[in-house]
Amino acid sequence: MSCKIKHISYHLSSNVLTNEDLAKDFPEYSAQEIYKKTGIKQRFVTTRNIIGSDLAVAAAEQLFRESSFKKENVEFILFCTETPDYIAPATACLLQSRLRLKTNIGALDLPSGCSGFTNALGVGKALIESGQCDNVLLLFGDTPSLTCHPKDFELRSLFSDAGAAAWLDKSEQEAIGNVVYGADGSGAKNLFVDRSCFRNPVDEAWLKTHKEAGGMPFGQLEMNGLNILTFALKEVPKLVNAILEKNNLAFEQIDLFFFHQASRTILRSIQKKLRIPDEKMAYYIENNGNTISVSIPLALKEALKESRIKEGAKVLIAGFGIGFSWSGTVITY
Repeated sequence: MSCKIKHISYHLSSNVLTNEDLAKDFPEYSAQEIYKKTGIKQRFVTTRNIIGSDLAVAAAEQLFRESSFKKENVEFILFCTETPDYIAPATACLLQSRLRLKTNIGALDLPSGCSGFTNALGVGKALIESGQCDNVLLLFGDTPSLTCHPKDFELRSLFSDAGAAAWLDKSEQEAIGNVVYGADGSGAKNLFVDRSCFRNPVDEAWLKTHKEAGGMPFGQLEMNGLNILTFALKEVPKLVNAILEKNNLAFEQIDLFFFHQASRTILRSIQKKLRIPDEKMAYYIENNGNTISVSIPLALKEALKESRIKEGAKVLIAGFGIGFSWSGTVITY
C-alpha cells in the first residue's frame, strides 16, 4: 500500500504588504527598486493576534469544503510550524479540538520550517505505508512577520504569513517516491529566531531596547542571506541528485521542479547550476513572498489550477533552509 496527495488548500493572511507600502517605511527604495531587488510584488502579513495555527485552521476548513475529505474520517494530524501557540502542549492537539475532529487520532508537531512540507510528507507516507493509519491531514502555518524587526528591510521584503493543508490518503498507485533527508546544525545561526525560547529568553532589558519595535516579545528573526545562498548552492544540487538516485530516475525524466520558494536569487541560482529549462522550473514567489513551509504546497496548488501538472507527470519537490535542513522526493501524478 502506498499513498498520494488527494487535495491541497492554502490560506494567505488578509493584510497585503505591497512594494509601495514598503517604500513608505524604507524611502531609500522605490517600489520598482524593491521588485528588482527581491522579485516580489507583494507579501502577506498578519496582525499580532493571528498566528500560524489560525492560518492552518483556515486552510483546513477550506480543504474540507473543497474536497470529499470528511472531518470524521481524519486519522492523523501533522502540524508544521515555527510559530506555535505554546511551547507545550503540541499545537496539533489544539488543532484536533479546534477542527472538531475525533479523539482517537494521532497529533504531532513538526517544527521543520522551509523543509516542512517535504518532511511532513515523508512522515505521513511512513505512517500510511506502515499500516498505522489510512490517511493524514498535513497542516502548515507560519507567521514570520511577527519576528521580523520593523526596520529590517531584507526580512520584511521577503517573508509572508500563510497556512496550508494537504490530504494524504492510501493509494494503490506508487504516487510519492522515496524521501531523502539531510541536516547540518552547524549552520543554525545563519537563520534563527533569537531570544525565542529557553536558551536565551526575552528579558526586561531586551523589551526596553526594542521598545520602538513593539518590544519584539516573540524574539527576533536573524538571517545571513549570503550564507543561506552558499548553503543552498552547495546542498540543493546534491539533494536533487540523491532524490533521483533513490527513486531510480534520470534528470530528464522530471517534468517539473518545485523548490522551496526561498527567494528569486536563490531559485535562479539553483536553476542555473542544475541547468533546468525554464519550462520545467516553478516560480511562485512573485505574488506570495517566502511562505516558509507553505511555499511548496502553495506552488503545487497554483500549478494544478493552471493545468501545468499533467496526468502522469513526475514532479520533483525539494525543501531546504532553516536548521540547516533539507529533504525532497518525487511525486507522480
